[in-house]
Amino acid sequence: MPQTNVRAAANVQHFSINADDVPRARRFYERVFGWRFTPWGPPGFLLATTGTDDDPGIGGSLQGRRELVKGERMPGYECTIGVADVEAVAAAVVANGGQIVLPRTTIPTVGHLIFFRGLTRRVARAVVCT
Repeated sequence: MPQTNVRAAANVQHFSINADDVPRARRFYERVFGWRFTPWGPPGFLLATTGTDDDPGIGGSLQGRRELVKGERMPGYECTIGVADVEAVAAAVVANGGQIVLPRTTIPTVGHLIFFRGLTRRVARAVVCT
């Protein structure tokens, strides 16, 4: 059987909410959960603060819905899994029947990442933070 565990701990570190109407979605999450949003990076991209100083929660973002795979708009939520080596994860994804949707790329001040599709056909990210 192919290698499946490329790191002892590969935790979800970030989530993204893909929305057709970012301002509307922002108001919803602010009013329902008290989340705070800060513009960051490209237009229409907001970092989400979900917790408090005592209970910080997980970091997230709110962004416009996009297509990483032609003809397939991203679903509502996507997760980012923190890993030690995105190249090793990419190899393990392929070896275990998954597909690389976006090969290794770099986001300045964030890190190196890949987008992949697992066996559930959902797209997720793996990232090494810099």
